[in-house]
Amino acid sequence: MKKLLLMGLTLLCLLNMLAGSISAEAKTQEQCMSQSEVKFKNEFRRLWIDHVLWTSNYITSATTAGAEDQKQVLSRLLKNQEDIGNAVKPLYGEKAGNKLTDLFKEHIVIAGKIVDAAKNRKEDMVYKQNKEWYRNADDIAAFLSGANPHLKNEDLKKLLYMHLELVTNDLSASLEKNWDARIVSIDEGVTHIILMADAISSGVVKQFPEKFKK
Repeated sequence: MKKLLLMGLTLLCLLNMLAGSISAEAKTQEQCMSQSEVKFKNEFRRLWIDHVLWTSNYITSATTAGAEDQKQVLSRLLKNQEDIGNAVKPLYGEKAGNKLTDLFKEHIVIAGKIVDAAKNRKEDMVYKQNKEWYRNADDIAAFLSGANPHLKNEDLKKLLYMHLELVTNDLSASLEKNWDARIVSIDEGVTHIILMADAISSGVVKQFPEKFKK
């Protein structure tokens, strides 16, 4: 009994030490993250969540018979690409921000062609535009990794490819009218895009630490 009690006390001490270590680490991380960093990362997340949600809204408008808001939704979606480019201009400059906007607008234009081709069952066109979509993802990854040494090209490609896959799942579920599957794809899309946004924003903060001191 005494031996078991001693083992229990030892385990309790270890758990307390571990809890204290985790708490101290969390507190250190909290203290190390400045208000400007938190603001930048939160705003960047918001832009990417908008990217997924407005893309999904466009799929709804483009695949729903009689929908009258397709033009307006597309305009809002393209505005989101401008917002993403504008978010990095203070750090990378006007030219780089505009280039990023152009790349993401191309991403949306190609997506629109895929939606239209899939809706009209033009499989050859879907295949052709899908290749262009992944080529555009490679261009985005190359641009971001070229601008920031903390962002690795292959890591970005994996993140972008997964984004394309989840958008495709959203479109497929919509065309099949499998609403449960569509809800899952949108939820997964939002979860993934937050991870992608955080990966990019963390790389930006590492590259420009002096900009995020306060």
